[in-house]
Amino acid sequence: MKIKLNILLCLLAAVFTAQMAFAEKADRDKPMNVEADSLKHDDQQQLTTFTGKVLMTKGTLVLKAAKMEVKQDSQGNQVARLWAEPGERIFFRQKREGVNEYTEGEAETAVYNSQANTLTLTQRAELRLLRGTVVADRIQGQQILVDNNTEVFSVDGKSNAAGNNAGSQRVKATITPRPKTNEASAPVVGPALKSSPRTGGDKP
Repeated sequence: MKIKLNILLCLLAAVFTAQMAFAEKADRDKPMNVEADSLKHDDQQQLTTFTGKVLMTKGTLVLKAAKMEVKQDSQGNQVARLWAEPGERIFFRQKREGVNEYTEGEAETAVYNSQANTLTLTQRAELRLLRGTVVADRIQGQQILVDNNTEVFSVDGKSNAAGNNAGSQRVKATITPRPKTNEASAPVVGPALKSSPRTGGDKP
């Protein structure tokens, strides 16, 4: 049963990944802009803590949380850790490359690594693909890792905390088929139309 479940999850991941690929590539090199109620910076550790209605933007990437810690190394690489208010979830959103589609999600905590170009959502994690404003695909699990370099994501239904079964949840996925482009352009075949005498058509 476990083998069948793993195969099913792999198939779902393959379909979902194919549809969610290609986050905006330029976002990685954009500056990180942050708004918050308060800020504390430790220059020795290169650690900055933002607290209260935190809003972080980096290109098209948007992250909202109650608290965020950003640590930067000597090369300018940034690791941001985010927390939500108790009972709430952080929110993220990012545009896909070259199309009017967005990836967005929620979780109680998140880690964004600019060097690895990954985002990890943990605890009541959810990932969604929006085509325009319509939610097309949805994935839920205890932890979701999104790798924008390899265009692969992984979903885990178990908590990382040892012996913490209360933090586990089954992985759920909803995958919507993409509309076929050839269907939109195909001519509609129907009964032949004849002009009416009242509209000046052919005379009987």
